[in-house]
Amino acid sequence: MNDTRAIDLLFDITHALLSDHKELEPKFNRVLKLLQGAGLQRGVVALHDEGTNELRIVAANGLTAAQRRKGRYLPGEGVLGQTFERKAPTVIPSIADNDNFLNRTESRDTAQASNTAFVCVPIATAGDGPVLGTLCGERIFDGDEQMTDDVRLLSIIAAVMADVIRTWRAHSAEMVEVLDRREVQRSSGVSFDSIPNVLGTTRRMAEVARLVESVSRSDATVLLRGESGTGKELVASAIHAASDRRGKPFITVNCGALPDKLVETELFGHVRGAFTGASRDKQGRFQAADGGTIFLDEVGELPLPMQVKLLRVLAKGEVHPVGGTDPEHVSARVIAATNVDLEKAMDQGSFREDLYYRLNVFPIFIPPLRERKGDITLLIDHFVRHYSKEHGRDVRRVSSQAIEMMTSYQWPGNVRELENCVLRAVLLATEGTIRAQHLPPTLQTGLSSGTALEGSFTELMATYEREILIDAMTDAEGILKRAAERLCTTPRVLAYRLKKHGLHGTLVRARQGEQHPTGERPAMPAAEAGAGRPPHEPVKPTKAAPPRRKLRGAN
Repeated sequence: MNDTRAIDLLFDITHALLSDHKELEPKFNRVLKLLQGAGLQRGVVALHDEGTNELRIVAANGLTAAQRRKGRYLPGEGVLGQTFERKAPTVIPSIADNDNFLNRTESRDTAQASNTAFVCVPIATAGDGPVLGTLCGERIFDGDEQMTDDVRLLSIIAAVMADVIRTWRAHSAEMVEVLDRREVQRSSGVSFDSIPNVLGTTRRMAEVARLVESVSRSDATVLLRGESGTGKELVASAIHAASDRRGKPFITVNCGALPDKLVETELFGHVRGAFTGASRDKQGRFQAADGGTIFLDEVGELPLPMQVKLLRVLAKGEVHPVGGTDPEHVSARVIAATNVDLEKAMDQGSFREDLYYRLNVFPIFIPPLRERKGDITLLIDHFVRHYSKEHGRDVRRVSSQAIEMMTSYQWPGNVRELENCVLRAVLLATEGTIRAQHLPPTLQTGLSSGTALEGSFTELMATYEREILIDAMTDAEGILKRAAERLCTTPRVLAYRLKKHGLHGTLVRARQGEQHPTGERPAMPAAEAGAGRPPHEPVKPTKAAPPRRKLRGAN
């Protein structure tokens, strides 16, 4: 197949894969029909099912539905399984002479197929990404050169397929999450968008929002559990804002930051002359929160003597100012939070058991960010908009590599660490885009998150080049000439690089929407006929396509 026919075929296949059809099978069937027109018969697409650990045929040309159902292979089993397991193409010059060709679909007589060649390539993205399945086809054997061309063609198509499959699966998972969320909303009557400060669409955060909605209208004491930085104060604020006390004060106290000698006077106040320097009465935090809500953060850090006094407040609603003789009645709703294992602290004698049961009336666990990674992109978008506006920055997008690094990181500091990371990146971004180099060193090295790049120098450079090409073409809205100007190169060189990485059909937009009503690709101008070749290779005249050989026994 000459270069022009190959480019036309890739254009049509990419157009089929990127069509608006929501299901994968019609896209793949169209691709296999196009490959059949190019001489590759009995095309098969098999995808890996993680649940059963099997390769299952999802699209096939020339197989009945019953034959397709028989096409199941374990990793390492048969040609498909071996291709999947080795992550490398497989070429069989004659299926009749190869014991690995299992013919599990029982769709052919292999004894009569001595001159039928079979080609199978893994469906995987560039780099060290996971293998999602296999793409196969067969033709009458016509020499090793033809087989090499088939492997190259199918590998390019498989790379585009991998991107389409990953996008489809991510969209499907997102839709399942949305449906789950809607089901929780429908059954509980909760509208999560109306609860302030609670950002998140994952099921874990939907459960938090449901509990917030359930407890906010009562005066029940709430205990927020979770790691540091998960947003416990924001959830406490959301409970207060959704309660009948929302017009009253919301007072926060960090119990771990108060010196032991000042804890009592800060919480309960003091009267004039209670101690040296007490020249006037002072109102405590509980008195200030009267009628509203008091949030006791890090309550597990309170000294034991203060735990006794707090227990009295919770039991009777009375506070005793330091140096005073008469108790003062307060009506403050108590929300406490801690990242301490209170059960363990009770066993060690550092936290009172009776206080624990007074606080643990309505517990809410705030999940760490690593357990709700579906919310990371939502939080990134929120923080980018917030800090861009606050600091007068025109940051409009985050590069795909930066997003991948942030979604792969484990975030031991949770949402607080993510917020600080985005703030830093917003301040460093100078071209309206947050890129990988704007992220903190912890994310760039990937040592603590397990995302450090591994592989040969050539593989790592190819991955970096691919990211540059994707960002450049995205910024240029798929226009090859504009992207080439921004990269200080020529459209011909850029087209060659895109084709090398299997990105040409995915990222290059049809020029000015030129497309025939039939969906056929318009003729390529002579000036662009050389696009896709290395800059040092002269454009050779195109030879007439040889007459197509009539294939024997397509099915």
